[in-house]
Amino acid sequence: QVQLVESGGGLVQPGGSLRLSCAASGTFFRFTAMGWYRQAPGEQRELVATVPNSGSIFYADSVKGRFAISRDNAKNTVDLQMNSLKPEDTAVYYCNARGTTRGYWGQGTQVTVSS
Repeated sequence: QVQLVESGGGLVQPGGSLRLSCAASGTFFRFTAMGWYRQAPGEQRELVATVPNSGSIFYADSVKGRFAISRDNAKNTVDLQMNSLKPEDTAVYYCNARGTTRGYWGQGTQVTVSS
């Protein structure tokens, strides 16, 4: 079984920063990609950023220049540094890891951007 555990969410004022972390545990071969999704109330889950084993890092247009994703393959972790946060970044953020046959999800961590 694979478990993804997220941490680092919370309440922050507009313009502030947060860092999300995700650690994978269990039995698995190397993931083909690790990344972050988010889901705002009443909205579909959307991809925020992902780091594949090969190829370029992807960022959603809405977070380019503000968010930075980093992955540590030795530790099976993926972090998301979020800067210049906006109220529209408010959502539940989910860690995702893509295996060779299926994907895995974390339980989600709430990020609220409000004054």
